[in-house]
Amino acid sequence: MNIFEKCESNVRSYCRSFPAVFHRAKGSTVYAESGQEYIDFFAGAGALNYGHNHDYIKQKVMSYLDADGITHSLDMYTSAKERFLVKFSEVVLNSTKLDYRIQFCGPTGTNAVEAALKLARKVKKRPGIFSFMGAYHGMTLGSLSISGNVGIKAGAIGALSNVTFMPYPYGFMESFDTIKYIESVLNDANSGIEKPAAIVFETVQAEGGVVVAPIEWMQRLKKLCDEHDILLICDDIQVGCGRTGSFFSFERAGIVPDMVVLSKSISGYGFPMSLLLIKPELDIWEPGEHNGTFRGNQLAFVGGTAALEYRESSNLEQEVKTKEFFLKNFLTQEIASMSENIAIRGIGMIWGIDVKDFGGNSFAKKITSRCFELGLIIELAGRNDTVIKILPPLIIEMSTLQTGCSIIKKAFNDCT
Repeated sequence: MNIFEKCESNVRSYCRSFPAVFHRAKGSTVYAESGQEYIDFFAGAGALNYGHNHDYIKQKVMSYLDADGITHSLDMYTSAKERFLVKFSEVVLNSTKLDYRIQFCGPTGTNAVEAALKLARKVKKRPGIFSFMGAYHGMTLGSLSISGNVGIKAGAIGALSNVTFMPYPYGFMESFDTIKYIESVLNDANSGIEKPAAIVFETVQAEGGVVVAPIEWMQRLKKLCDEHDILLICDDIQVGCGRTGSFFSFERAGIVPDMVVLSKSISGYGFPMSLLLIKPELDIWEPGEHNGTFRGNQLAFVGGTAALEYRESSNLEQEVKTKEFFLKNFLTQEIASMSENIAIRGIGMIWGIDVKDFGGNSFAKKITSRCFELGLIIELAGRNDTVIKILPPLIIEMSTLQTGCSIIKKAFNDCT
């Protein structure tokens, strides 16, 4: 028994899929103490869009530390926060013509989700929330209440309430008008479901199996919310920050959510950080009404500013589109062609290989295990973990991306 198994809680998860001791990483490659190198198609579950130890971002962080910059300050004013706010406003908000107030929440995405739910209920003075089947929003109680996976709710007995799950356009629901269904529920005085304060949605259900929402569906969802005085909250934690190409994943639909939740790659370097973007008229918080000791991570401000500078100076959005084209073609021609029972879904730099009808969960596990043996870190998602999820850093070299994909193909050949 190693020290991890002896001392660490049974709740540990990813280490069970990737049983190696890692000690360094660079770009899209992670190195184990054994000497084995691994291509990273996991990217910290989406927290490493800029890869491991990005040179430009690292230098900015190191310079800040060398200068004895503030490392903790609650929500006091700091030069690091000021620079981040200026750069975020310039590069993200002004360029997209979006007007949002920025709330710095606790260190991880679920903290910002909690803030969004709390503020929505305060604004509308209604307790209900609509979420979607297949959704995932985090592990704290409020976030769990709006997440679809029953298994992860096992420890929250009796604590989850005031949430109604609506059908997402996936599976047999793709031929079902889910927006019309929500409309009928809201208009039916005998539906038994009260009007909610907000509807929370993901433009791509990442943990739900890489399910991409149609543009028209998102537009109709926004229109429905406007007509019924319901706030629309977009959870852009995993697929925001350029993962789909544009900075926000909802930009392709031309909609403006009332609130947006960001985390994961917003810090640029894997530092804990989460933001809630709020339309100014909704910012009715009293001072200190929602706070936390680790809101405003100073190193995350430095890393996040550097990441936005890099995004501004590079052609990252076009780079994502180029790699999207490669991934779509490779997965369609080399993987889906193996069987009509293999489904491919994705957008930008997040793709899923659904083997639900081609061996199911046991086969999916064989694939990811074989990939790991061959030097590729890749995880599972979706209902019953039947989707092999491709989530590399956005800055991955094309040659490395091609090598990683060839490993997936070899794993399929080895396991079939």
